[in-house]
Amino acid sequence: MAFEIPKIAYTGKVRKIVLGKGPKAVTVGGEESYPFHLFEGAMPHVPRIAIEVYDSEPEEWADAAIEPYKDVLKDPVAWAKKAVDVYKADMICLQLASTDPNAQNSPPEQAAQTAKKVASAVDVPVIVYGSANQEKDAEVMRKVAEVCDGMSLILGPVQDQNFKQIGAAAIGYGHTVSANTPIDINLAKQLNVLLGNLGVQDEKLIIDPTTGGLGYGIEYCYSVSERIRIAAVSQQDERLQFPIINNLAKEVWKTKEAKTGDTDLMGKGAKRGIIMEAITAFLLALAGADVLIMRHPEAIGIVREMISDLTT
Repeated sequence: MAFEIPKIAYTGKVRKIVLGKGPKAVTVGGEESYPFHLFEGAMPHVPRIAIEVYDSEPEEWADAAIEPYKDVLKDPVAWAKKAVDVYKADMICLQLASTDPNAQNSPPEQAAQTAKKVASAVDVPVIVYGSANQEKDAEVMRKVAEVCDGMSLILGPVQDQNFKQIGAAAIGYGHTVSANTPIDINLAKQLNVLLGNLGVQDEKLIIDPTTGGLGYGIEYCYSVSERIRIAAVSQQDERLQFPIINNLAKEVWKTKEAKTGDTDLMGKGAKRGIIMEAITAFLLALAGADVLIMRHPEAIGIVREMISDLTT
């Protein structure tokens, strides 16, 4: 008798979400099985990669992370164009680091104009992330939503203390929200419920479960993302049947291992950081990530090749 691979009968599926608009809009989600279990169910859309762009020149970055963008670090528009034209980004993630009250504390109006310029300069979807200071992000994202009316941005991180302000602005001006909770499946579901009750449509919501870099809590992050995906496809949990986004690059490249240069013990610093980012991203893809926010082009190339090997 011929051997048959045991298969799971899934009862749910992840919603399809369209990010951005126009010819290069990106569709994510739609999975009907566990990640990359193509022998069990459909995975119509592979994980997509968004390349980071910062609204101010980064400080204390590793040399390896600076090198690919050294000619555009002071100009977020030129940076975004290079990420798309040279490194073939599926999306751009504009990190509004300058708005952090503990850093430059730039005003919402300035951040909104930067977001509009970047979104206008590229033809791929644009994610706009604040500083994760909930009070300041509420002000910043409301202004970004208004100034970028109709540009179909993805706004985040939307958290428990500012979901009403940002969620309402996203509804009013046609944007998607990235619902961020601190690595907890129950909190993720609760925030999704609250956003739904507010009026955020299901096709305008993605989940950011928070992540850490390799060696800095990746096992826990993997487990929570995996549980979210299990709840979506095996347990018919409608409030967790959303695509997942992971803002991973900043978590990887801030670690001492990624920032430390060449050493006799740890080897080449540049190679170390790139491999750490690639492994982190691929692990999260295996856990269910649909959008990976990344930084280094070589790490991106490694991850794209791995995804291709598993889906073709």
